[in-house]
Amino acid sequence: MTRTRTALIIGGGIAGPAAAMALQKAGIDPVIYEARPADADGIGAFLTLASNGIDALRTLGADQPALAAGFPTPAITLRSGTGKRLGQTRTGGSLADGTTSYTIKRADLYQVLHQQASSRGVRVEHGKRLIAAEQAGDGVRAVFADGTEAAGDVLIGCDGVHSAVRPIIDPVAPAPAYAGLLNTGGYARGVQVGTEPGSYEMIFGKRAFFGYATAPGGQVWWFANLPRRAEPARSQAQALGGDQWRPRLLELFADDAGPATALIEATPQIMAMSPIHTIAHLPAWHHGRMIVIGDAAHAPSPTSGQGASLSIEDALVLAKSLRDQPGHQAAFAAFEAARRPRVERIIKWAARINSSKAAGPVTRVFRDAMLPVILTMTADSKALRQTYGYHIDWDALTPAAA
Repeated sequence: MTRTRTALIIGGGIAGPAAAMALQKAGIDPVIYEARPADADGIGAFLTLASNGIDALRTLGADQPALAAGFPTPAITLRSGTGKRLGQTRTGGSLADGTTSYTIKRADLYQVLHQQASSRGVRVEHGKRLIAAEQAGDGVRAVFADGTEAAGDVLIGCDGVHSAVRPIIDPVAPAPAYAGLLNTGGYARGVQVGTEPGSYEMIFGKRAFFGYATAPGGQVWWFANLPRRAEPARSQAQALGGDQWRPRLLELFADDAGPATALIEATPQIMAMSPIHTIAHLPAWHHGRMIVIGDAAHAPSPTSGQGASLSIEDALVLAKSLRDQPGHQAAFAAFEAARRPRVERIIKWAARINSSKAAGPVTRVFRDAMLPVILTMTADSKALRQTYGYHIDWDALTPAAA
């Protein structure tokens, strides 16, 4: 079998530039094809970069610029809608030098990773929306909406939960599942929330879920998850401007203790409302010379705090597999064997938390009574150590799939 030398990366979000840098490190020449005509901008959502994700970025030599764009958020205090403290949990472990999980704007992480990839000579082509892909002799050919084509040894779908690559690999692949929650958020100043910078507070409100953290400098970053049984159509969701929801958000959190309503009122621009989607189990991650990674293959809910971190881990493990295995088929199989058990365990864990965000009155009483006990029992559990202590040894050979 011939070794993989070139890779077409579809999608330039988080997984795309991470995969490009990892592939380059493995001696493979990548090109990123991004559907959007220009770089990401705007206020956008924020995310947690867990300690395991930072560790993976460190292997790529790209962790410091990412950390400089965010701030540490090592723990979360959970409260009921009445203000009762239910307990505390970690957002990650600590690396050997004491680095913990960080919170960062998605657009800033996007910019950092693209700048890092560009500085290493990775080529990015914008305005390339994939419409078709197929095997072509000893390689793969991609066709874009602008009429151009590209060829390489393998094609890697890094194009997120609404991936265009996924249905090409498997035309009957299940669609992303709606999690029953809408998400929005914003950034506010001038509100005294009574917490130290970097301290997350999350509130199981009577009618919706609210979380916030104070960034260095005093700006408060917040998000809200709103239960909604029926998923809005994608076109409708994209038209749901955040400011249109301000009165509804104020109503939902009016009876809850905490600063939710003050933060909502003080936010100049509320993020557009978006449905939360997950992919718990995708039967086929790869076919022929094509594969999906990151959210295109396995999308946890934002509750996990692991979406970006798992995507970066995927990038490293796939690049190692292509480096170490005799051909792309063996490499894809080794990648899936290494990654599927881990990511699907995390997705199931996050789904259980999601269900508690939309609890009814009876379930809410049970949750508030049991959550302190559960948090105490799992504070140093094997599952948490496996999640946050995951390390990819770049120099170790990737074992073949059993």
